[in-house]
Amino acid sequence: MTLSISSPGFQEGERIPAKYTCQGQDISPQLDWSGVPKEAKSLALIMDDPDAPGGIFTHWVIFNIPPDSLKLPEAVPTEPQLPGSARQGKNDFGTIGYSGPCPPPGRPHRYRFTIYALDKQLDLKAGASKEQLIEAMGGHILNQARLTGTYQR
Repeated sequence: MTLSISSPGFQEGERIPAKYTCQGQDISPQLDWSGVPKEAKSLALIMDDPDAPGGIFTHWVIFNIPPDSLKLPEAVPTEPQLPGSARQGKNDFGTIGYSGPCPPPGRPHRYRFTIYALDKQLDLKAGASKEQLIEAMGGHILNQARLTGTYQR
């Protein structure tokens, strides 16, 4: 079975609803996944915008998600440590947890939700950056999947 990720809020390539953006409630969308490898010890997720004017902009970093979980619910609290083992990192707004799409007016931007199945729990503190997460995941990614949505103002 192949790892896959989806959201009941929007389909692959579709517009992300405003409630998940800075123009709405700015809450995280529900994300569902399936096909986690049996040998996975944790999951990690990065949401970023590859179309940001200054280069790739990180909106969400979350890791040590239990491998037997099947989703992240809508409106994940923006706290460093979540119930269980999951921890959230710092986004490029300088805050912990999810900060939704907030592109400058103009053309649509793509927002990538990439989930990683890992062969270990990561020894990272809450508040870690995307770069620290990527370094810690090196050599430990069993599989990955991506959901991309768009948004423009």
